[in-house]
Amino acid sequence: MKTIGAEEVQQTLSFEELIPALALAFRSEFGMPQRQVYSLPDGTAEKHDTFAVLPAWTKDVVGVKSFTHYPDNPNQGRLTVAAQVLLFDRKTGSPIALVDGTSLTYWRTAAVSALASSLLARKDASTLLLFGTGELAPYMALAHASVRPIQHIFIHGRSEEKSSKVQALIQTARPDLNVDICDNVEDVITQADIISCATGSPTPLFKSVSLAAGTHIDLVGNHHTHCRECDTATIKMSHVIVDSRLNVLNEAGEILIPLKEGSIDESHIKGELAELCSGKVQGRKSNSQITLFKSVGTALADVASAYHVYQTLNN
Repeated sequence: MKTIGAEEVQQTLSFEELIPALALAFRSEFGMPQRQVYSLPDGTAEKHDTFAVLPAWTKDVVGVKSFTHYPDNPNQGRLTVAAQVLLFDRKTGSPIALVDGTSLTYWRTAAVSALASSLLARKDASTLLLFGTGELAPYMALAHASVRPIQHIFIHGRSEEKSSKVQALIQTARPDLNVDICDNVEDVITQADIISCATGSPTPLFKSVSLAAGTHIDLVGNHHTHCRECDTATIKMSHVIVDSRLNVLNEAGEILIPLKEGSIDESHIKGELAELCSGKVQGRKSNSQITLFKSVGTALADVASAYHVYQTLNN
């Protein structure tokens, strides 16, 4: 069994190759039971430690991702998420690789959002508003910029130091992009063609009335039933696609809160990413339509990404 560390993952992956690999996985046959997320003792409802297990399989590989989410870790100089992905050969059942899942999570989360963006955002989308300045933030910006002709990125976060760090990372990777730090969201949100949210915010990050026609909204930061990165009105006005109905309807406050309010029913979710990739459901219908992709993370994305790394290193 091969052990693949974070450095090899970083050196191997590119969005130009990973996004098509994920597109193929999502439109092919796969198995993916509901992921299991366990709240560990001694936390609060708003902020608690978590352990999760995510299984999936394709015609080539069986895999499981396990991760911990400790929100207070950054205060001790440690990463919030620690993860591993274990792969088994589909034909023999033999273990073939253990892949660092922490670095992989950044890549696959951003790549999945960009895959959805490639099918939902306007083809001429050129301005990105990025909420969040954590480890995931630069990956999100670079992934979206790999599938749409992004020219200008606005970064909004609570920490000026973290915002500057994300700005520098994006500009180092893509010096052709204009990247600005945005203190007041209302100043720029009407310019945004894509709004990508990767935060730990328990409450909506922007007002629905501020959205311009044709905006695509990407929500990846929240996986708690009582939290949400956008308000009910935004969900109601949007053409909504999710990465997994099963997981989103079990975890995502963005959908669960409007459902509980009676503002929407489950049919408001127009499809899953797999259905979008295979053409079973329609993406954007017009340039004025507001589209929204809600992701809480899927085992298929983890396993397919890890297997892509394994295959690349073995070729």
